[in-house]
Amino acid sequence: MKHLHSPEDIGFMQLALRQAQAAAHAGEVPVGAVVVRAGQVIASGHNAPLASHDPTAHAEVNAIRAAALALGNYRLDNCTLYVTLEPCAMCSGATLHARFKRVVFGATEPKTGAAGSVLNLFAHEQLNHQTQVTGGVLAEDCAQVLQDFFEQRRAQQQLNKVPLREDALRTFEDLFAGLDVPLALSHFTADLPALEGLRLHWFDNRTSNTQAQAAPHVYLHGLDGWSVQYACQLQSNEPVMALDLPGFGLSDKPKKIATHRLAWHAQVLREFLASVHPAPVALHAPRVMAPLLANLQLPLHWVETPALPTALRDAPYPDRGHLAGPRALSTLLMAAASTPPPKRS
Repeated sequence: MKHLHSPEDIGFMQLALRQAQAAAHAGEVPVGAVVVRAGQVIASGHNAPLASHDPTAHAEVNAIRAAALALGNYRLDNCTLYVTLEPCAMCSGATLHARFKRVVFGATEPKTGAAGSVLNLFAHEQLNHQTQVTGGVLAEDCAQVLQDFFEQRRAQQQLNKVPLREDALRTFEDLFAGLDVPLALSHFTADLPALEGLRLHWFDNRTSNTQAQAAPHVYLHGLDGWSVQYACQLQSNEPVMALDLPGFGLSDKPKKIATHRLAWHAQVLREFLASVHPAPVALHAPRVMAPLLANLQLPLHWVETPALPTALRDAPYPDRGHLAGPRALSTLLMAAASTPPPKRS
């Protein structure tokens, strides 16, 4: 059931909405406020932290400052603050310090609201001043102004978005010219859920009709190399797949260090192994990768990976950004080194 609000509260909230719209036109988050005493508007204000380079320049604070100057007093008792959005803790505290008689707000703020949503500063009887709070006045109109603003901003961001160049994420094959890389054995997928559209690479030597349906041995690189470390195994008669984790080898390489979490890499590996048919015979990996390999439902064998020639080792990483994966995992795996590796044969 909707609450019935007084015509006076509705009228002053409409004035606060005009301030919110002015904020939107200025490119600020649309929140507006007015200060009223004895039925008269004393001052008004809207959000302006971007223009003023001031994190405290919320609509309430700007209106409160203007009202205090207009009245020549930092105490605003017998005044009412109307604001289109539930005040945050800073603004709620300011109204209490200013001794406002009432605070009237429109839409609730479930993330930062300090008048009942996240916390209620006005409900503490220990404080030396009590301010009456009324919420929900023209709540739908106040919320709609905010919704329209953020929808327009998201649409503009999409229009301004520059398509990501392919070479920002991946290494083109022409950079391997003259190097001993078995590109004819390369395979890619972007279908694993954890990849979120990134492309994963592996070598697969099961090219003949007799081997195509053979259960493979899967090999995982270490921190100082990539799938080409297993060139000898790929040349053998044994069915072999050699995988590149995201950020390594020919897989896509997100350049943000924070992207490369151990849990994410472990999930990508689990999803990849689950997608292999027939199911892999075993996973072969250097012991340094142990923290990624817990709870795998297949035999695990530790291997020593051969050192690669510098040109072959560095070929997948044409700039420093491409090294985010190796750099991140090196730090994370070192931190996890105190965890015992999985006890497998």
